[in-house]
Amino acid sequence: MGYYKLLSDGTRVLADGNGLLERVEDITAAKTLRIEDSGRTFVLKSATGVEITLPAKASGLCYKFKVGLAFATTDFTIVADSNVIQGGAIVNSVFVPASNENTISFVASAESLGDVITLECDGTNWYAEGIGALVGSITFTAV
Repeated sequence: MGYYKLLSDGTRVLADGNGLLERVEDITAAKTLRIEDSGRTFVLKSATGVEITLPAKASGLCYKFKVGLAFATTDFTIVADSNVIQGGAIVNSVFVPASNENTISFVASAESLGDVITLECDGTNWYAEGIGALVGSITFTAV
């Protein structure tokens, strides 16, 4: 197997699937994730944060979110349909817990390029783990 595949018009494109390459997508506007997006890394690239809505819980879903552009005034938020976010993140060397939360925020003016959260679902809860460089860069809340 190669890292590229050849399209019918002769164009070479990066291969997708079979564990060869990670699927990466920029987020620049509000987005509702789909089950088909599972396994994807989303790079947050908007000058102002937007809301990302998680799909209905299903066992095996996994998403990763990374800050890829500084945003000035609005947080990037990841929202579940109920208070089922568990786990936490290490933020500026301190563990910030998440227990029965529904919103994860990458906080504007505290974010750093590379701050990251991974979410995995067991069909009942979303389990978060992540790393934020600066104090207050990642928060968990039940709204």
